[in-house]
Formats: sequence, C-alpha cells, structure tokens
Amino acid sequence: MDDIKKNNCGGKFIHGKIVHQVQSSIPKDEILYDLADFFKMLGDTTRIKILQVLLISEMCVYDLASLLNVSQSALSHQLKTLRQADLVKYRKEGKSVFYSLKDGHINSIIDLGLTHIMEKFK
Repeated sequence: MDDIKKNNCGGKFIHGKIVHQVQSSIPKDEILYDLADFFKMLGDTTRIKILQVLLISEMCVYDLASLLNVSQSALSHQLKTLRQADLVKYRKEGKSVFYSLKDGHINSIIDLGLTHIMEKFK
C-alpha cells in the first residue's frame, strides 16, 4: 500500500509484490466461471422468489405454483434449472414432489443479499 501512495500509480512502475500477492490469491478461471454461472442463477426474479419461499419452508410443486401465481410448467422449468445448478433438492412422497434448498449456503447467500438490499429502505 505504501508503494502505491508514494508512486500514485501514475507511471509505468508495477508494484510487483502486491500484484504477485493478489494474483496468487485469485481462484483459477474455471472456478470463477462456475461462480459467475452460480450468480446467473440468481439473476431471475422467478428463481429468486422460489428460493425465498424455500428458505421459509419445503413445498410441493402445486403449492409453489399457486403461491407464486405461475403455471406448473413454468415452475417446473425453473425448478429443473435450479436443480441442475445444485441449488435445490427434491423428494417424492406418493405422487407429490417436495422441494427444499440444497444446503445452508443457499440460505446464507439469499439472506445476505436480502439484508444488503433492505439497507436501501431504512
């Protein structure tokens, strides 16, 4: 940091120690691609609504469709996308299929994102 302050980063001087330190801390590209894809899954309002509902309670497909006021086919498409992204899991009980969040990480990410957004409204 002192190097940056002294040189103002205005010239062609590269702060090798800092650049090397940061570069060695950055995950590999394939990991960052997966991270970007993960956040793309959160870039759809319907999927966010589904995750928000499942954060509160496991639900069957019929109840989810009714609660979110979407067709069962549209909901099934979104649930398939979320399943493929490993964000939700399901279990069958007779003819009913119940969905829930895959793990606590998803819960934490949604909660943290919502907390960040709610700061605007305080």
